[in-house]
Amino acid sequence: MDVRMEESWRCVLADEFDRDYFRQLVSKVHEEYGTTGRHCYPPGPEIFAAFDQTPFDKVKVVIIGQDPYHGPGQANGLAFSVNDGVRIPPSLQNIFKEVNADTGAPIPANGDLTRWARQGVLLLNSTLTVREHEPRSHSGIGWERFTEAAIRKLATERENLVFLLWGSDAIRRGEFIDRSRHLVMSCVHPSPLSAHRGFFGNHQFSRANQYLAAHGKTTINW
Repeated sequence: MDVRMEESWRCVLADEFDRDYFRQLVSKVHEEYGTTGRHCYPPGPEIFAAFDQTPFDKVKVVIIGQDPYHGPGQANGLAFSVNDGVRIPPSLQNIFKEVNADTGAPIPANGDLTRWARQGVLLLNSTLTVREHEPRSHSGIGWERFTEAAIRKLATERENLVFLLWGSDAIRRGEFIDRSRHLVMSCVHPSPLSAHRGFFGNHQFSRANQYLAAHGKTTINW
């Protein structure tokens, strides 16, 4: 597996790379991506894009997704993000609507969230790969353990981060985060099935910036 990952994360997660579960995970992902007639996403070099785009010591906000988009050409390794030119998925449309209502930022013409990642927003899916048209098909093969290790490192070794936990899966993933050290905000997932039950109107983006500013950090241009 081509682990294209920024050096600070390589150091922080070095112990995980040496564990048996990770070796088994790598073997399984190689098998899945190499199976004739089977398509998996995101492209191999982009599997670790969240870690590559946002160095460990630059993280300010963490948004936890579930698994990558499973349609052709959608997933780019950043949770909720799609490349420029790809139709914006419904959940991301709802995220942009809430950003606009909350902060006044204009709704973007494309869904590439690299601009967030480069400002310190870690866009991390719980599972980093998926088979085409089979959501959660790579759940349970080891990714959750790996991404939880990354979240734990942030929660224990950094201070005053913002964690945005959307939906029951993400909320469970963040149960261990010390609320006295970090701002943790939870709500329903931004999907069309649930966004109207508490995602819209929660003002998490402006509240995140208020918290960052209060702790001497540069705010996010959402």
